[in-house]
Amino acid sequence: MKTKDKLLVAKIGGNIIENKEALDSFLRDFSKVKGPKILIHGGGKSATKLASKLGVKTEMIDGRRITSAENLDIVVMTYAGLLNKTIVSGLQKYNCNALGLTGADANVIVANKRPVQFIDYGYVGDVTTVNKDTLKGFIDLGITPVFCAVTHDTNGQLFNTNADTIASEIASAMSTDYEVALFYCFELKGVLENIEDKDSVIEHIDLEKYSELRDQDIIADGMLPKLKNCFDALHKNVNKVHIANADFIKDNSIKHTTLSL
Repeated sequence: MKTKDKLLVAKIGGNIIENKEALDSFLRDFSKVKGPKILIHGGGKSATKLASKLGVKTEMIDGRRITSAENLDIVVMTYAGLLNKTIVSGLQKYNCNALGLTGADANVIVANKRPVQFIDYGYVGDVTTVNKDTLKGFIDLGITPVFCAVTHDTNGQLFNTNADTIASEIASAMSTDYEVALFYCFELKGVLENIEDKDSVIEHIDLEKYSELRDQDIIADGMLPKLKNCFDALHKNVNKVHIANADFIKDNSIKHTTLSL
């Protein structure tokens, strides 16, 4: 049986994107990673700043953005425009041939509008399909896809979609052809036992540990959906899932959080 090639799927968030030096450092290190790779980025903080400048109200419920029609325009402008092209040009600077994409480009990521239950999130999309063959085609050409957090429904409607979820769904789809490592990169060293102690990294979390931490309210708020995405990926045959800070991209031995079933 042929051994699968390794693929890195990395997601970076707002605190790295907002810091020019931190972003440049990450892109330099990411560009040095050998073999195929895919990068996904968020950018909520930048979208909120632009909305404020334009006098558009940003509404959040439990850390999740309510995406009105006005906010969707701002999200697309910020994510697919300024941030995506800044990241792509930053990778080109380090000789990593990158291609900036939304889910609508080449019809790679299709989503449905999130149904209204208790909350109407507006123009927020939940991923339904990822076209892995198209992505593999880009990779085979030596291109590194760079996705922002925008998807579409094949009927002309764009959606704001959680970047962590996009990373999980892409990693899962690609796992049929590759041995995939999924890396969530953010400003902390990993999942913390005590948010006041930045060194209190929980180095390994399985489903049992996850349940314990959730019951004890050690993990809550924004970390809950992030971990859900991690376990979703593992259930769909992603090989490895890590949560760590940016230095992990160049030194896998540093303290971080590894997830397993």
